Amino acid sequence: MSRPLPKAGRYALRAASLAAALGVWQLLTSLDIDLWLRFSQFPTVADVARAFAERLSGPDYWTDLTDSLTRILTGFLLAAVLGVATGVLVARSRLAEDLLGPVLEVIRPVPAIALVPVAILLFPSNEQGIVFITCTAAFFPVLVSTRHAVRALTPVWEEAVLTMGGGRWRILASVVLPGALPGIFGGLSVGIGVSWICVISAEMISGQYGVGYRTWQDYTVVNYAGVFVGMVTIGVLGWLTSTAVELLGRRLTRWLPRTSYDTGGRPRSARAAVTAVTAGDPGTPATTPKTEEARDEHLV
Repeated sequence: MSRPLPKAGRYALRAASLAAALGVWQLLTSLDIDLWLRFSQFPTVADVARAFAERLSGPDYWTDLTDSLTRILTGFLLAAVLGVATGVLVARSRLAEDLLGPVLEVIRPVPAIALVPVAILLFPSNEQGIVFITCTAAFFPVLVSTRHAVRALTPVWEEAVLTMGGGRWRILASVVLPGALPGIFGGLSVGIGVSWICVISAEMISGQYGVGYRTWQDYTVVNYAGVFVGMVTIGVLGWLTSTAVELLGRRLTRWLPRTSYDTGGRPRSARAAVTAVTAGDPGTPATTPKTEEARDEHLV
């Protein structure tokens, strides 16, 4: 069995993986390798780095960055609020499910980028249309995840609140939303990635300024190094925003038992591991009824 790497070793391994990918890219493009794939058409890593440095020194790059971030954050925050509210409503109310469910299920398979003509006709400005497309892209992953998370909640917690005299709003605040948070943040993590895909595509089609708009303009003037600058920027921004959503989700769900991995690669609950070691059997996870009872009381 292999020993787990320390945190510093894991970061070093990730950095080495990225460096190896960049090295392969530089090697294939500098040698003009043309087998089945035509790497001779690609700029080298050095070309992209020089173009990136030139772009950073000009004002257009930061204007594009600000515009794209404003669009993505506005659309995503709207989608998060509307998606969570609609998901809870549909999961908790049969009337809402009957009224909204068919309409939502018909619209959900339509790609958000296919709504560009609708946004152009519907909104007076391209800016509002791009935010609408971004919001629509993130709305449905959040809605579906929230709906499934709320429906999966055990009714015991709700009955406990009712027994103690709590009403609907107390159930919503103390049981439904905390219990559904893991599922909600799963939908938010998916939604932020889909939002980036759609906002960049919308900027390419009908935007003015923005990372997607600038990337498409570089392609039209055959500035392939500039195209890769845009791709790298999109990738870094997407990674940062996804990481921010994940970290926020972890902080808001600190009360959940976390899963760690032993040296054999088997998942085990952190609480179960402590209990098992205390009992003298490190290979067999176990939880006590007292731990489960305390967890339920915390949720209520």
